[in-house]
Amino acid sequence: MSIAYLDPGNIESDLQSGAMARYRLLWVLLAAHILGLMLQRLSARLGVVAGKHMAEIAYDYYPKIPRVILWIMVEIAIIGSDMQEVIGTAIALYLLSNKAIPLWAGVLITICDTFTFLFLDKYGIRRFEFFFCFLISTMAVTFGYEFFKAQPSVGNIAAGVFIPWCKDCDMDQILQGVSIVGAVIMPHNLYLHSALVKSRKVDRSQKEKVVEANKYFFIESGIALACSFIINLFVVAVFADGLYGKSNIDVRQECYNNNNDMPNFYKSVFQNNTDTATSDIYHGGIYLGCAFGVVALYVWAVGILAAGQSSTMTGTYAGQFVMEGFLHIHVSRWKRILITRSLAILPTILVTIFSQGVDHITGLNDLLNCIQMFQLPFALLPVLTFTSSPMIMKEFAVGISQRVFSVIVSIVVIAINYFFLVEYVNDNFNSGFGWAIVGIIGFFYSIFVLYISYYCLAAMNLFRPSETGVIAKIFPMPIDSFDAPWLDELKSEDKRVADV
Repeated sequence: MSIAYLDPGNIESDLQSGAMARYRLLWVLLAAHILGLMLQRLSARLGVVAGKHMAEIAYDYYPKIPRVILWIMVEIAIIGSDMQEVIGTAIALYLLSNKAIPLWAGVLITICDTFTFLFLDKYGIRRFEFFFCFLISTMAVTFGYEFFKAQPSVGNIAAGVFIPWCKDCDMDQILQGVSIVGAVIMPHNLYLHSALVKSRKVDRSQKEKVVEANKYFFIESGIALACSFIINLFVVAVFADGLYGKSNIDVRQECYNNNNDMPNFYKSVFQNNTDTATSDIYHGGIYLGCAFGVVALYVWAVGILAAGQSSTMTGTYAGQFVMEGFLHIHVSRWKRILITRSLAILPTILVTIFSQGVDHITGLNDLLNCIQMFQLPFALLPVLTFTSSPMIMKEFAVGISQRVFSVIVSIVVIAINYFFLVEYVNDNFNSGFGWAIVGIIGFFYSIFVLYISYYCLAAMNLFRPSETGVIAKIFPMPIDSFDAPWLDELKSEDKRVADV
């Protein structure tokens, strides 16, 4: 589960956060991980108590057309995440091979590596998890190596983590803080976590066993996200210390003046101008090689490769669970991989072939992080809906305080989305035509968010939904028709206790 918090999109967001705002956004990174932990807790609780994952419950809970739209939104998030993994892997191979493997070839190689993971999957989930642990350890070692080479100020790091303020931050730095949330909290990870907990056997006929399982899954999630936070912090701190306040020519001079054994074609990557130093996973690796020696470049590339590879199978598993749950269509895993990876590779390889080099492909990560942020309500609202519903969760439904907090978080996330959309359009599509397109998309996006919000508020018992008339036809409630056979064991147990 922690893998989704360590993909190449996260790494690039961390890098840019340090380069743009130094340590001042570390508290946002911490807050995003805490929010992620809260949502993962709800997701795991849903899977344990209900015995079904989010997509399976959504199939019975929502009407057909909204359910299909919700599935499409989640699939967009999965494909966007997959594109980030493809980009990260291609850039890592490009760096490790000293440009011998072109970007388009690195993109194509990602098709093969995914099927290699399927081969590992045949040996069982425990060995597969062990392999994931190996990849996470690789990231911890590689990014930790960069951290100790850079030796950033521990005091400044602590201040950035625990002082929730961004002094003298401009709009670009505020938007970077927003993108951190979008990069850290991946929508499809909530669907995935609710399904993965089902691999553990839990006796749901005994309430104390369910409580115990929820407790240990929460501890497991806490440990995973703590590891993720530390690794992400390493990346932010390295570039906060090294790139903040520097121009392209400053880094270029480091490349030429230091005795770093860097190949000459890397030394000229940063432009000979006074613009703010370019910060992405490609230029970040070049900077590390220039500042700390060529070994640091290759260590960075290995870490990015591990991030891309480890995230690959989480998207595959999530995609399979989502498709089977929402549509009741069972597709073999290799076919699912072929479909998803093809959709991810096609736009990526077009950019690599027709763009002006690596700069444009790394820029895709920023756009993809934005997409993840906009898809977040389509995981956030369903998980809040289902875990607030006494019909589904029975006595394990979340309490009133957590419901209020969840509503506030949802409102903040959705409000940030609209704010971010306005700023993004102003910066990139500031024309009448651009605003018209965004206005149309924003209108339908808003309508659908309001639609599923109605179900969420009804599940929280904040109002009594209409049972007749037009409203009841538009928002049919699953009160009478919702099939919940997985609760029969708990109901039987309650009846047995009552009889005694």
